[in-house]
Order: sequence, then C-alpha cells, then structure tokens
Amino acid sequence: MDTTVRDPLIGHLLDDRYHVEARVAVGGMATVYRALDTRLDRRLALKVMHPSLAVDSGFVERFIREAKAAARLDHPNVVGVTDQGRDRGWVYLAMEYVPGCTLRDVLRDGGPLTPRAVLDILEPVLAGLGAAHRAGLVHRDVKPENVLIGDDGRVKVADFGLVRGVDAGTSTGAGGTGGSGSLLGTVSYLAPEQIEHGTVEPRGDVYACGIMLYEMLTGTKPHTGDSPAQVLLSHVRDDVPAPSLRVPGLPSALDRLVAVACERNPSRRPADAAVLLSLTRSIRAGMTDAELDAVPDTRAPSPPEAWKVGSEDPTSVVPVRSVLGSEAPDRVERTAVIEVPPVPEEPAPGYGQPGDPGDPQPLRRRPRRARLALLGLLVAVLGLGAGFWYVNAGQFLRTPGVYDLPRAEAERVLDEAGLRAEFREEFSPVVEAGHVIATQPERGDRIRRNGTVTVTLSRGPEVVEVPDVAGMPEDTARDALREVGLTPGDSTAEFHPTVPRGAVISTEPAAGAERRPDSAVALTVSRGRELSVPDVVGMPEGTAIQRLRETGFEVEVTGERVHAEQEAGTVAAQSPGTGESAGEGDTVTLEISKGPEMIVVPDVRGMEEDAAIRVLEDAGFEVEVQRVFFFGTVFNQSVHSGGSAPKGSTITIYVR
Repeated sequence: MDTTVRDPLIGHLLDDRYHVEARVAVGGMATVYRALDTRLDRRLALKVMHPSLAVDSGFVERFIREAKAAARLDHPNVVGVTDQGRDRGWVYLAMEYVPGCTLRDVLRDGGPLTPRAVLDILEPVLAGLGAAHRAGLVHRDVKPENVLIGDDGRVKVADFGLVRGVDAGTSTGAGGTGGSGSLLGTVSYLAPEQIEHGTVEPRGDVYACGIMLYEMLTGTKPHTGDSPAQVLLSHVRDDVPAPSLRVPGLPSALDRLVAVACERNPSRRPADAAVLLSLTRSIRAGMTDAELDAVPDTRAPSPPEAWKVGSEDPTSVVPVRSVLGSEAPDRVERTAVIEVPPVPEEPAPGYGQPGDPGDPQPLRRRPRRARLALLGLLVAVLGLGAGFWYVNAGQFLRTPGVYDLPRAEAERVLDEAGLRAEFREEFSPVVEAGHVIATQPERGDRIRRNGTVTVTLSRGPEVVEVPDVAGMPEDTARDALREVGLTPGDSTAEFHPTVPRGAVISTEPAAGAERRPDSAVALTVSRGRELSVPDVVGMPEGTAIQRLRETGFEVEVTGERVHAEQEAGTVAAQSPGTGESAGEGDTVTLEISKGPEMIVVPDVRGMEEDAAIRVLEDAGFEVEVQRVFFFGTVFNQSVHSGGSAPKGSTITIYVR
C-alpha cells in the first residue's frame, strides 16, 4: 500500500484563480509550483510558504512586505512578481514562470564551465542584482538554485524571498531573521559580516556572487566542512583560494575577480553588483578567445561528498550561538520541508454515541422524554445559531476579484455573485483602457448581499500633448509646459537667423507629441544671429564701443585699466577675440589701456656683453646688440642711466 502523503495543493484552485498543476521545487521556507492563471489564461510560478511558517505572523508579514519590494523591480534579468495573497492557510506569491533549468542543474550535470560560459551567466546575474541594489534592495540569498536559465538562454535571478531594503537597518538580531540568535540564509554563500554582525547590504550579495563564480569555474564550493557550522567559520576565518589552484590554466584575471568579490573585509569589496559588473566586463575585454573557451581541467580532487556542488543547500535558520560560541556545534536547525496530510473528515455531530467518554450511557438507552427534551434543546440552539450566523455573516459575502477584467466581464462576475456594479474611471499607466483597476470593497472584503461594488475602470495612461512654444521667450515657454503638466528640461543655445535671442527655436519631443505627465521636455533657445566679432584692439574706447554696437553686440568695459603697449585710453584687449563667433546681443568685454609701464633703464656701460644683456632682460627689456668687434664690453646704450623706457621695449647696447 502506498503510504506517501499526496501534496494537497496539486490540482487545487488557489484563491479561486490559480490552478496548481505540479510541484517544481522545494526550498527551506517555501515550495514552488507551476500553475495556470485561470483569469488571464497564462502559466506562472507560485511560491507558497510552508504552512509551519505561515502560522508565524512575523514570517507572513515579512513575506508580504518583501514580495511588494521585489515587485518594484522591472528588469529583464529578474524574475517578475505579479501577485501576492493568501487563501485560507496558504500564503503565496505569483511570479513569472521561466521554463528551463537552474544554474545548480547545469553545474550538477556539467561540472566546471568554460570561462566564456561562466561570464555569460555571471554578467546578467550581476545586471539584475545591480538593478535591485540601485533600487535599494538586497537579495540576501544569491546561489545557483536561484539563478534560472531559460530554454531560450535568458538568465534571470529568482527568489527575492529574503529581499530586504538597504535602509531597513543593517541587522536584525544576529542575522536578520527577526529574532535574536539566528541567521537566515544559505551557509555556503553567507558573507563574513553577515555571520559575525548580521549586516545586510549589497556587498553581501557581491560576496555570494564571488562564491558562485568560484563554483562555476571549479565545480566545487570554496569552503567545506563536516557541518554547516564549520562552513560558516571557514567563511569568517579563511580567504577563498584562487580557482586556478583547483583548475590549472585559468587566467590570473579570473583569480583576481574572485579575490575581489570574495574579499573578507567588506570595505574592500565592490560596493554593489553594478560595480562588480563593470569590473567583470573590463576583465572579459582583456581576455583572448583562447582563454575564454579553454576547457577546464577536472583532474583535481573532488570535495567531500556532503558538500559537492550538486548537493542540496537550502536556505536555513542557523542558531548563531552554536556556530560562534565556545561549544562545538552539535546541530543545525533548518526550516523543514512540510508535507501537509489531507484534512481528516469530521465526525458527524451527535451526543452520547457509544464509547463517547463524556456520555457513560448510550443515547438509545435514555428515556423517551429525555431524548425529546434534548432534541428540542438542539433545535433551539441550531435556530439561535442560524439566526446569529445570518445577522453576522449570512447576509454577507466576499467581494469577488475582477482586477484587469474588461467592463462587461467584470459586470457579469459581480452579477453572478448577486452584486450590483457602479463604474467610475481613472487613468492607469499599467492597466489597459476599459479594464478594471480596483474595486471598493476590495477583493475578499465583506459586502452585504445585493450590495453595490464601485468598480474603477482604466482610462489608459494619462497623456498630455506637448504645446507649441516656438518663438516664445524661454521663461514663458517653461510656464506653458508646466501648465499642461510637463516638466521643463535642459535648454541648449543655438544661433538662428530669424528667431530672436532668448526665444525658443524648438522642443524635444516636438510640439504635438503625446507624453505622460511630468515627462521632461528639452528646449532649444536662440542665441540670435551668428556674428563675427570685429577687431577693436588699439581703437579709442569710444570708437570701439560704437563699432561693436553697430555690429549688434552689447559692450562691457572692465573697471580697472591695465598697462599695455597700446596708448592710454585705447582698447588693450577684447573678449570674445577678433573673428570669433557670437550671437546677436551677446556681450563683448573690453579692457582699456593706461599706457605702457615705464621702467628706469639700468646703466650697463663698462659691463661685459653677456652680463649687460642679462641685467637688461631681468629689468624687463628686450636687448639689441651693435658690435664694433665680435665681443667685448659695452661702451654705450640707447637709453642712458637715469632714463626710462616702456616695459618690454628694446634697448640697444654698443659693444667693442
């Protein structure tokens, strides 16, 4: 006789919507099933919490909270979450179904992978985790069992069941389980800081990815032991060895990548998966095709049987005291896989049945009057009970779910339940126009029979049309965009032959395009006509200003005049410079000369030629030499001692 207990969920219609077809996998905290969404006629995966945990309100609250957090992720390398709920004792999560296998299956069947295959898997995993980290979420249970490889080759990270917000605190108890003295996760992939301090941050996921990278390269786990406690201690005390020690010939770049990801000091690890992804891509770019496609040498000895890659390694609740205390670890308390037996049929109600310890005398032996009195009492109790039930529950029913149904179908479902429907409309960015967004009361809430359900239908995503602001001053155009619900974006200045300076030339997206509210609209603003700046250096100040204004520029004169070779009162410098392009109405800045700086000329007569040149140049002059002979001493100079000359001017010396 077959004494195995049948899984009670297989064949069951969960929450009047999900038909459970088969069990896919069993984990330490939940079981995953393949199911059919009868409402949308699509196949999906159901993750159902083990009933032994579902009675713990703390686990259930975390399950619901973290399911909502995971549902915020929208990334091609993350398994999407579509729904969450509970039906009687079952707490479930509906997820995208990915037909294929897990990375654990690949490693179990094929052992070590080529570096190219390893990186082809690691990169999308890091991309998905990077999106989670940048969204403020930490996975906390990265391992090969949670990496799905679809039949089409796509790689997705699954099971964000332990996901936690980075801003939710760094630790809970000893390890983030919600109670002190326990550690939630998978022993082979826990980072040292998680084990010692219960720290929850993206670097813990980076460490787990490093362990997984080592496994893919070598076919083994880096930390082994006779018990999970020994493995945890190895994480804390021992560095991850270079994978090339187990698989000779692996490129040293992969050794470095493993070492960086598995650094025991979290501050030396990449800050999140996105940083590790950038490093991985850089290392891959430096590898040759021969290195990427090298077949691993599997002649190295295998690890202990209990810790081979193919062995089960479920998420566990591990007593931290037994692992890190002075006593030797003697047991590991893991969340158990629960198989729920069928609910036994209740015995038919009755009183005084033979053998009932509460009734020493069989009913058939009681006097007729006593039996009639008992029957009357039973009828009265049942009548009162029926009345109480009707007043408190019998006149109520549960609001059926009609989410995402078209109006006609939703109205039919409610009508069949004996309820009336009242419709209203709202914009929705995700639900198709004409389909149900929400109901009031919500699905599963109590409502009086023949009551009215307010059904909110989608009007589709709210869109606004980009107004035509061409030709408007920039400030006016920005106000016009805000009035219709759009966000003015960056502005870019360009020359334009006809649009006045400061007015809008065009927008991106263009006028008439439809966008969702708050979308950014970039502006291109005119700098006016493109003009060439004339040369006014050396002109008298007034003449230069008039020339620039006639050309189409504004003029600004700096307050302080400068020494220059130009005569006092003339333009010493201009910005923009001569011939540069500027827009009509742009400002040209002028510096006005106060004449050259006059310097007393040193007397160098009687000096050797070289010494005389050096003295004059140090004083700020140019030097010209007139020789009577090829070399000798200075017997005369163009400006004698006590005379002055403009700084930078030329002094002639005469040598004989």
